[in-house]
Amino acid sequence: MADAQLQTRFYSGRDGSVTETTKQTIALVDDDRNILASVQMTLEAEGYQVRTYTDGEQALQDLTTRPVDLAVLDIKMPRMDGMELLQRLRARSSLPIIFLSSKDEEVDQLMGLRLGADDYITKPFSQRLLIERIRALLRRNEVNRAEAAGEATGSLLVRGNLTLDEARHRSQWRGGDVPLTVTEFLLVKALAARPGLVKSRDQLIDAAYGDNIYVDDRTIDSHIKRVRKKFRQVDDDFNQIETLYGIGYRYKEE
Repeated sequence: MADAQLQTRFYSGRDGSVTETTKQTIALVDDDRNILASVQMTLEAEGYQVRTYTDGEQALQDLTTRPVDLAVLDIKMPRMDGMELLQRLRARSSLPIIFLSSKDEEVDQLMGLRLGADDYITKPFSQRLLIERIRALLRRNEVNRAEAAGEATGSLLVRGNLTLDEARHRSQWRGGDVPLTVTEFLLVKALAARPGLVKSRDQLIDAAYGDNIYVDDRTIDSHIKRVRKKFRQVDDDFNQIETLYGIGYRYKEE
């Protein structure tokens, strides 16, 4: 079993039974030790196991051999910044990743999302907001893991040349693998489930992030652009996801 799941905790189910479950591990990467200490304390109080790193190079070396359930990255760090670390991690896995940064310019947010981050939160930030975003991402990842382990019934969605295998978190176009993050997979699934039906950005936010989570519309636009780019790496002519300006997106029927 991976280090990310070595420790256990217990909780009471609705029927009164006691169930053993594993602690989820979160990596915090930030050169500000005060932020690391504060966020670590908050997350540990919420029941998470936390590993902290003060630079990207140190984090990459450790996370390559000791995976975690989710990573929270700062952008401005010594030796290796958050953008490069994100790219290195994305080359290895679809690990849920949240950017936590003082760089609040729109171009930085869009760049982070286009490189594959699942979310972007600017400093100063609400720790409660960070916890809710973490919970939302981890819930989605838990479902994928459960299905892959056979603990839940996975489903296969086929739309012409598109195949989405939920149980294995696998996306294919014309038989070629398209590596999607958790957020990207859920967006494609929401669109492809009802071809021809327009999905507003709010509906896509609910599908990818869950209810009661605020995400800027530009976040969805950035994810969609990255999804298109990934599919076009497999097929230059991919054009199934249409933009309806001022309305939202739809998956074009083949």
